[in-house]
Amino acid sequence: MDVQTDNFDPKEFAWQGLTLTPEAAEHVRKLTAGQEGMLGIRLGIKQTGCAGFGYVLDTVKEPHKDDLLFEQDGARLYVPLSAMPFIDGTEVDYVREGLNQLFKFHNPKAQNECGCGESFGVQAD
Repeated sequence: MDVQTDNFDPKEFAWQGLTLTPEAAEHVRKLTAGQEGMLGIRLGIKQTGCAGFGYVLDTVKEPHKDDLLFEQDGARLYVPLSAMPFIDGTEVDYVREGLNQLFKFHNPKAQNECGCGESFGVQAD
């Protein structure tokens, strides 16, 4: 029996994109303001944690060739094309929880999260 598999090419998809709440946009602007050459923040993912994937934030001085740019209220969020199948449609928020302030990710693709909220899992379509 011949089984044919197709390669997944993220460039072939129409993405919903990512959004920033006003609080998240303000915090991204604060993080990049006054830092010479700083363009924005990159949101990626990595395999980690008990649920499968974790979010990774990094500053961007030079975008990667496969980065997609989402800009809102002057804040720039760069996302690697390879991460889009896992985080497309995500709203990025910045919240205060007790004494902590942190980015929160409202990801419609996340099927489950670990108890501490540090990692998430997705289910293949």
